[in-house]
Amino acid sequence: MIQIKEAITKSELTDYIKFPFTLYKGNQYWVPPIIADELETFDKSKNPAFENAEAYFYLAYRNNKIVGRIAAIINWEEVNNQQKKKVRFGWFDVIDDVEVTKALLEKVYELGRKNNLEYVEGPMGFSNLDKVGVLTEGFEEIGTMITWYNHPYYSDHFEQLGYVTEKEYLENKFPFENVKLEFFDKAQELIKRRYQLRPLNFKKTKDVLPYVDKMFDLFNASYASLSSFVAISDVQKDYFKKKYISFINPEYIKFVEDKDGNLVAFAIVMPSFSKALQKANGKLFPFGFLHLLNARNNSKDVTFYLIGVHPEYQNKGVHAIIFKEYHTTFTEKGIQNCIRTPELADNQAIHLLWKNFDPKIVCRRKTFRKEL
Repeated sequence: MIQIKEAITKSELTDYIKFPFTLYKGNQYWVPPIIADELETFDKSKNPAFENAEAYFYLAYRNNKIVGRIAAIINWEEVNNQQKKKVRFGWFDVIDDVEVTKALLEKVYELGRKNNLEYVEGPMGFSNLDKVGVLTEGFEEIGTMITWYNHPYYSDHFEQLGYVTEKEYLENKFPFENVKLEFFDKAQELIKRRYQLRPLNFKKTKDVLPYVDKMFDLFNASYASLSSFVAISDVQKDYFKKKYISFINPEYIKFVEDKDGNLVAFAIVMPSFSKALQKANGKLFPFGFLHLLNARNNSKDVTFYLIGVHPEYQNKGVHAIIFKEYHTTFTEKGIQNCIRTPELADNQAIHLLWKNFDPKIVCRRKTFRKEL
């Protein structure tokens, strides 16, 4: 018999977070989160996502043993302002038993029907800056700190339960040696002169902080046209600034501004923390933070996390300025591999940015949908 229980207390939420540690024990491709970081993510008093969203966390038990977990989420900004009558689910992990998956998803349906919503989609988090999608190809690629890893049977469960593909995402990789300066060096010089633009580079985090609010405003403007986009609020900007900016090597943050000091483009690249997180095994102390600090400063693999260009400057080649700055930094750092985070398969504009570097698709992932 399967029992579903809501995780509410800190102890229950810790069990919720730790379940994948058991499910993927010994798996060389799964990358564990930091447990304390996940607890903060689920804390309504700390995570500003709860200002516009509600979420409930459920554990599935069989014979008093945890066999699955799921989060049922409503993003009210999406429902009320975008008129998308959707209930989300995320942080989903389960043993290979479709009945457990079915029982967990029933809690998501209950929340959706209670609020007169029309369909369910997942896996996905509270917003666009959370992890998204169930892995469908690339099970022998090590995960990243910003993606979920899962067993191959997850998508089979959804299909057995009548789900259809809603969105597909691609993850790509290319060796840095594929990035040739001649692809963009002359172009970026012309673009800088034509539009009176200049790149901004940083050595210290404190020098980045005055630009972060502008960056998030630009993020909202540059991603607004995507069908799944939900804007980041002012409170969320402060939260992400405090939580993540100091975590990123400032040399991997690039901005482009115009002659009046307006930000027109930005990019954030993160060193690969995958191996460091595996060594930390969910804990910052006593040695986990040392593994992360070493990766922050010395990893030879990097992940392109975000890149955005103001709508007025899109299709004008501004990304060439960013690539030139990264080429200089990566050459100095001895970077070997570049990884692209999940990008919508039908976003042709973003794929065209990378075509000269001959990227190879290494992972595919999907969100699945079902009408309520």
